Amino acid sequence: MLGIIGGTGLTQLANLVVTRRQIIRTPYGEPSAPLTFGEVGGRPVVFLARHGSGHTIPPHAVNYRANLWALHSEGVCNIVAIATVGGIHADLAPGSIAVPDQIIDYTHSRKTSFHDGVELPVRHIDFTEPYCPNMRRLVQLAARKLGEPVVMGGTYACVQGPRLETAAEINRLERDGATMVGMTGMPEAALARELEISYAALCPVANHAAGRGSSQHGIRYEDVGVVLEGTMQRVRTLIEHVVTMHGD
Repeated sequence: MLGIIGGTGLTQLANLVVTRRQIIRTPYGEPSAPLTFGEVGGRPVVFLARHGSGHTIPPHAVNYRANLWALHSEGVCNIVAIATVGGIHADLAPGSIAVPDQIIDYTHSRKTSFHDGVELPVRHIDFTEPYCPNMRRLVQLAARKLGEPVVMGGTYACVQGPRLETAAEINRLERDGATMVGMTGMPEAALARELEISYAALCPVANHAAGRGSSQHGIRYEDVGVVLEGTMQRVRTLIEHVVTMHGD
């Protein structure tokens, strides 16, 4: 079954025909919200709002382990995660959509593994390719069918948040090879890999990163909201195509 994790700007799927909602208990505590089961285009899908139904959980406080465990326990084996980012590279202007293929983790103090020596034995996973090539290809094919331009590839820098970055920090991320910056990509991607879930990220670009483009003199959050509102309409349509093509 396909799971969709919604991020900032996507707390629900408007085109989801809901069949049931279920609160899942996990060994790691409460997920961000009940799982929403339903269909998109006649295909089954499970939706989870990463930041809670009312977008009240900040990135550093998300219970990523409970979220992934809950989805896995209900038979989800493939995930497309919506993760809003700031664009560092010039190709990633506000309103564009990226599908990254690499990630760098700058977060701290988050629960990063199921295998912490308590619940499960220690296990080392291969994380050379943090995003599933097959799921990334599915997103690309769905975008092509829709005629929606997406930027394939790029490196997601995952920072702690919830504050935005300084211009100097963005310079550092760019020197490290990052092309976009967000706050929720890790440990979500690694936890999915530990559970052997095929995972890809779909990243709407909400704004230029600090010191880039129109943000050279600061980032106006009201402008970010306007961009996201329009971009998320396109993301919802793209997700619908991904769901209907899943399993073909």
